Parts: sequence; C-alpha cells; structure tokens
Amino acid sequence: MSAVAAAPLIRAAVAGDLPAIAALYALEVREGVATYEYEVPDLAEMTRRWQGVLAQGYPYLVAELDGAFAGYAYASSYRSREGYRWTVEDTVYVQPGCQGRGVGRALLQALIADCEARGYRQMVAVIGDGSNAASVALHERLGFRTVGVFQGLGRKHGRWLDTVQMLRPLGPGDGAAPESR
Repeated sequence: MSAVAAAPLIRAAVAGDLPAIAALYALEVREGVATYEYEVPDLAEMTRRWQGVLAQGYPYLVAELDGAFAGYAYASSYRSREGYRWTVEDTVYVQPGCQGRGVGRALLQALIADCEARGYRQMVAVIGDGSNAASVALHERLGFRTVGVFQGLGRKHGRWLDTVQMLRPLGPGDGAAPESR
C-alpha cells in the first residue's frame, strides 16, 4: 500500500509568513531568473511589498505541505493605467524541495478563483526566462495561452533572457462589460 501525498493547504499570507517568503524570493534573486531583480530585498522591503499588494485589494496566498511553508503566490496590477484595472498579473514561487508536488498548481488555482471572485477579467503571467518549461506548462494546464515572447528582454547572470507572456480570461473575460471598480 502506497502513501498518498498530502494536498497543499492554501491560505491567506500573514505577517508570520514573511521571513519564509523573503527567504524564498532571496534564493530566486541570487540564483534564479524568474525575477530580473539583482539585489535581494530585506524583510522590511518584502513586508512593505506584501502590505502594498493587500492595500490595493489583491490576494496574497501561501501554501503549506505537512505544516511547513511550501510557496507563495499573489496577484498585482498588470499596469498602472486605469484601463487595465480589470487585469491582474500573477506571481508564483515554490520552495525547491516542494516542486513537482502540486504546490504551484494549488496556489495558482486558488489565485485564479480569488481574482475571479473579486471581479477581475484577465490574468497575465510574465514568465522570466522563456526556458522555464515548468512554469509555462503549469500556466498552460490552468488555461493560459502564450500571447508573446519578448526575446532578450532582460539580462541576468551574464546572459540575455527571453520573457514569455501568457494570458487567461477570468470569469467571462472580455466577453462582457465588467462591473465598475
């Protein structure tokens, strides 16, 4: 008899999650290419960013596996102009030891549902490094389609990086006029 893997628990992020969120993001800044940020933000800056996301009315979620922090996701403004107010950008980071265990999928599914409930109509994924096949595949499995690849848009770790943009409608998408926001 094989053991069944526990499903990730998804919940709203709280202040106590910020050290783990900051540590995971710091790892990506230092070693990865999912973000084109070069300098690791400190805990105070990550706290300010978390508070800013919440103050703007967007969801910020964490995942736990077996009671331990496994990743985080949040939505934010795609662009600042008023006409984009129904469009959000998703961000998802998963702990290296938790990848391939359904954490990213659970976070993104919950984020999509939360954004739909808030009346948003489009979700954009901006995937740093076009060779990130796992992130592209995750988004495709959840209904995103590639709408563009910007070649050599960013530079990090001594190389030029492509950026993939993917899009997913939320609720009726652009098929009906949105409610006022």
